[in-house]
Amino acid sequence: MRLFVALPLSEAVLAELAAVVARLRRKDDCLRWMQPESWHITLQFLGNTDPEQYQCLLTRLAEVRSPPVPVRLDELGFFHCTGVFFAAVRPAPELEFLANRITAATAPCGFIAESRPFHPHITLARAKGQNRAQPLHALETRAQRQPAFMRFVASAFLLYKSHLSPTGSTYEVLRRFPLA
Repeated sequence: MRLFVALPLSEAVLAELAAVVARLRRKDDCLRWMQPESWHITLQFLGNTDPEQYQCLLTRLAEVRSPPVPVRLDELGFFHCTGVFFAAVRPAPELEFLANRITAATAPCGFIAESRPFHPHITLARAKGQNRAQPLHALETRAQRQPAFMRFVASAFLLYKSHLSPTGSTYEVLRRFPLA
């Protein structure tokens, strides 16, 4: 199983992002647009997980204690080297605290925290093919106007299973962990 831990988005924020995507998307823009049901804020990517690790995860993640997390999306951005268009999430101490608690909880199950700094975001589209610069450049031109997003409070984090396919990944929620 290919797993990750993430925050789900509120219905209001999903609607705001859907409006942004509808404004920016073009039929022949050479981008693979992510579906709204796949939008989330990754807290930790776990990758391939065996059944023993999965059982450990369920136990350890259930022990994570954190208050609900205030979340506010920031501006639209691009990871040019990987061909990704995203909505940034404004860094907040509560969000970093939760991400750190999760990586600490998963460590005894054999998962290693990334060495890169935590950069919370929501992937909206990916450039297809070898030449990723051109479609991203065209999208950057269209995305000059930055939207203002609503704030929301995340009351749970989720354990997801990723299903890979030629048309892109789909995600299945395996477990919900409430924040209190």
